[in-house]
Amino acid sequence: MKTLGRLLPTPTLSLVLLVVWLLLVRSIAPGQLILGAFLAVGIPLLTKGFWEPLPQVKHPLKLTWFVLKVLGDIFTANLQVSLLILSPKREPHPGFVEYPLQVKDPLTITMLANTITMTPGTVSTNIRLDRSSLLIHVLDMKDEQTLVREIHERYELPLKEIFEC
Repeated sequence: MKTLGRLLPTPTLSLVLLVVWLLLVRSIAPGQLILGAFLAVGIPLLTKGFWEPLPQVKHPLKLTWFVLKVLGDIFTANLQVSLLILSPKREPHPGFVEYPLQVKDPLTITMLANTITMTPGTVSTNIRLDRSSLLIHVLDMKDEQTLVREIHERYELPLKEIFEC
């Protein structure tokens, strides 16, 4: 079992690489299966020195609720942005907000930045090198403090609980 762990350091990634390869070549011929298996084993082995250790998900149920909340927020934000764009009387008030980060783990910061970017009307634009803050562009900023508080309560705190960081 230890040999298998060294050969496949990330079995899920290897499986995804194999499936993606077979989808790209649109063939399950024996030669393509062998080449795909070689890539699925070789790529993770060659790149494992570049990986940072990933934090463990401590609360998978909270992660599920977090994903559902983000999907709901994406739907709601899409409606709000659509109304803003289609309404001739409303003008957006774009601006930048510097969001102070409490989390320092690279994966958690990346997940937070991506969550903010996936929500229409906001885009993460920069992370300070010392991981102290995140610069966010907002399409329609009404109140900077309210936005910072909402991001903290809706996204950063749940991520801290999920990964216990």
